[in-house]
Amino acid sequence: MSGTLEKVSSTKSYEGDLIKYKFKSAALGGLDACFNLFLPANAASAKVPVLIYLAGLTCTEDNGAQKGNFLGPAAKEGIAILFADTSPRGAGIEGEDDDWDFGTGAGFYLDATNPKYALHYNMRTHIQFEIPQVLEIAGLPIDLTRMSIFGHSMGGHGALCTYLASKANQYRSVSAFAPISNPINAPWGQKAFVGYLQGGIHEAKEQYDATELISKHSDPVHILIDYGTGDYHYKAGQLLPENFLNAARKAGYNDVQVRVREQVGYDHSYYFISTFAEDHVQFHAEFLKA
Repeated sequence: MSGTLEKVSSTKSYEGDLIKYKFKSAALGGLDACFNLFLPANAASAKVPVLIYLAGLTCTEDNGAQKGNFLGPAAKEGIAILFADTSPRGAGIEGEDDDWDFGTGAGFYLDATNPKYALHYNMRTHIQFEIPQVLEIAGLPIDLTRMSIFGHSMGGHGALCTYLASKANQYRSVSAFAPISNPINAPWGQKAFVGYLQGGIHEAKEQYDATELISKHSDPVHILIDYGTGDYHYKAGQLLPENFLNAARKAGYNDVQVRVREQVGYDHSYYFISTFAEDHVQFHAEFLKA
């Protein structure tokens, strides 16, 4: 059982409040877990829908809240945004801090099956089940029947896979900025899957690759993806958005259901994210407020 929420700080923004919480996470092996929650002003009088943000490699729960330009649009739409962390912290596993793209800050939003990591590296369970449960137990003004998810890079991968693998329409929509869209064919993904999963790439193919998941999907979807043509990681073959789009079209999804937008000249940074932040919040608002 996860621990109770402890309020770490609160900052007023756009007439709402950005609150940092921490709790003892059972999914992460009893370690402290932190997240930021933006509650718009209207949350004082009624439960509000929530949009979950998953950040990229090396990030924490703070990057999206501080640099994403999401709070103003969320306040305007009357939507809460929850900014999760990217990995467990302080697990003390040998080698987890050796590389920037594996271990701490690089949990890849999966549940590890390699025994070395399986106690602590369970970010899929942490995001999809544990955090909503903790919000509900704490009695926060969040309507968990109206939930959507989005993310950047590794977090875009996490958002797409969690959305496509979830049952019973847990999330109403998903969007991503420069997601790692086909990680079994990208160096970042291959490194993560070989390290965290006992079955490596083969195991990842079933659960943690958005291109593979959309190719077998048949339920209605609401998906928006933006990537920049000036993105070094796109040029280096880490993101592969065309693979995802081709798989979606082969599965029968049209450009209303699955929108993949090429943004000319934009890079991988939060300057890119903040430029299209309002678009993404408005996209989700259409489904969260329906």
